[in-house]
Amino acid sequence: MVSLQLQDLSASYAGRPVLSGISTPVLQGGQLVALLGPNAAGKSTLFRRIFGLLKGGGEVRVTGATVPRPIAYMPQDSGARPVLTVYESILLARMQGRRLQVAPEDHAEVERILDLLAITHLRQRNIGDLSGGQRQMVSAAQVLVLNPQILLMDEPTSALDLSRQIDLLALLHRLTREQGLLIIVALHDIGHALHFSDAAMVIQSGQLIACGPTPEVVTPDLLRHVFDVKAR
Repeated sequence: MVSLQLQDLSASYAGRPVLSGISTPVLQGGQLVALLGPNAAGKSTLFRRIFGLLKGGGEVRVTGATVPRPIAYMPQDSGARPVLTVYESILLARMQGRRLQVAPEDHAEVERILDLLAITHLRQRNIGDLSGGQRQMVSAAQVLVLNPQILLMDEPTSALDLSRQIDLLALLHRLTREQGLLIIVALHDIGHALHFSDAAMVIQSGQLIACGPTPEVVTPDLLRHVFDVKAR
């Protein structure tokens, strides 16, 4: 089964440290990990560093991968072209890094992902005509269609209504169980983290404050220390 471990990760912007000394235990596939922290804590930066979009010190160690590109990354803004249809944008995402020779199995996989996310009815809509929540679901489709073994998702529920948030997180949790995926999701909703995640990572000011099973990490003391929230 795939696993991920971060060892002393660091990164800087314009000479200013933005990540420092981030090390984790081995994060095994088959679980959903919540990445928590206040605004500007470094969650997006950490994802970019893990995915290789940002250079820095330390090591991202992936073991047990069985595909050439095991990690997929869903940023907050996917940058999907507004003139493309939903179907076209998902198919184009699947073909990234490959010659544009679309095989029947590529079309079949796009159809499967549309159905999985319950957005088949949007398939011929232009991206530019979609609501923010609909675009977010398309962004999720664009990474799931790659069939990654490790999935980094930066606030994938931020534009969704509550029922769709719950549906998406429940689906992601199910995929970790059924396919052995490791999915790390940046979340603002602590309740969602407690309900859906198996483990939690908490980042503050570019440093990892805690990492472990969610009930052991998300405690009243941590909420008070990191989020300035009084919990009973």
